[in-house]
Amino acid sequence: MRFERVYIPYRAYWATPFCRWQGSVGHLHALRFGAEIATRALAEREISAEVFDGLFLGTTIPQSSSFYGAPWMGAMIGATGVTGPTISQACATSGRVIAGAAMEVELGTHTAVLALLCDRTSNSPHIYYPNPLAAGGVGKSEDWVWDNFSYDPFAKQSMLHTAENVAAIEGIDRAAQDEVALIRYYQYMDALKDDSAFLKRFMVLPIEVTDASGRKVVHTVHGDEGVFPTTADGLAKLKPLVDGGTVTYGTQTHPADGNAGLVIATKEKAAELSQDPRVTVRLVSFGQGRADKGFMAKANVPATQQALSRAGISMTDIKSTKTHNPFAVNDVYFAREMGIDLADMNRFGCSLVWGHPQAPTGARLIIELVEELVIAGGGYGLFTGCAAGDTALAVVIKVD
Repeated sequence: MRFERVYIPYRAYWATPFCRWQGSVGHLHALRFGAEIATRALAEREISAEVFDGLFLGTTIPQSSSFYGAPWMGAMIGATGVTGPTISQACATSGRVIAGAAMEVELGTHTAVLALLCDRTSNSPHIYYPNPLAAGGVGKSEDWVWDNFSYDPFAKQSMLHTAENVAAIEGIDRAAQDEVALIRYYQYMDALKDDSAFLKRFMVLPIEVTDASGRKVVHTVHGDEGVFPTTADGLAKLKPLVDGGTVTYGTQTHPADGNAGLVIATKEKAAELSQDPRVTVRLVSFGQGRADKGFMAKANVPATQQALSRAGISMTDIKSTKTHNPFAVNDVYFAREMGIDLADMNRFGCSLVWGHPQAPTGARLIIELVEELVIAGGGYGLFTGCAAGDTALAVVIKVD
């Protein structure tokens, strides 16, 4: 779909640091933590929860009482009069939440929608599914995160194997993947310069994490946790994760915890809520794509082509590109197919480096994309990210 009147108020968005699996925020309830951060971020931006006429929640990992979804989130932040959907589309959740909210604004049913994205991969639920017809009435169970990472019921293989499939058929060797991982690490190092000046443009910092009682501070989070120092020699020493494969721990992302939020609004409401009225951020279009079974890393290309077509532009018009790249293979394939330089993608970082809490990952990438474009003087930006089921979603924005 192409949008004509959908905007993101400048800096009416935020993200927490992303903390590695079982890290500093691994014990926090994802929705309560997301509401706490949203309340703080809105207050810091002097935005009242009363301005919202809709709330879209994106979350993919069940938490206690998450059955109540978006209405509960609205109540926790003081927006007791609004409601909206709770959306789960694996790693494409952010894109789908933002696209859904944008459709409401485009159609004129809403003027300001709050999009909240939150997940906790740590300590995910172990779910038991009753089966009274089985022998002895014994049901089945799954560990929500790990079992689903490890097995796609359609492709009959893990997500890791989808990366290996693309690497094999496209001739993407170990050296090419190591090169991408090293480039992405140094790009993220640029975000840490000048006391993390780039991250402080949008990140909620510092975060004091309390114990179960809510009274004792047990951690203070000052930035992303789980980013590993990366060198060419260090990457070369890592062994492939599967026999005869090419993907290592250094060329794939890591599970993480965190949340993000942003406002989707009409042009008039965006101007009212913007932290700098000289900057306008317009949502231009979104697209979706699906690759052949077991080739997830390829899906970003058809999703991007659809989004660009709907925007009426080509890749040469794109000034900044951000990708959700759970595997370095994704970026190698995308750059080759779209005819762009690897170093021109993911300036200041990406999920390959700072981790993947699923629902908020794409939102953070879009937020970083906005800030990259502001630094660069404006222009078109592209976000694309693959997701479970060999799918992908892409979003085009324009910053003036």
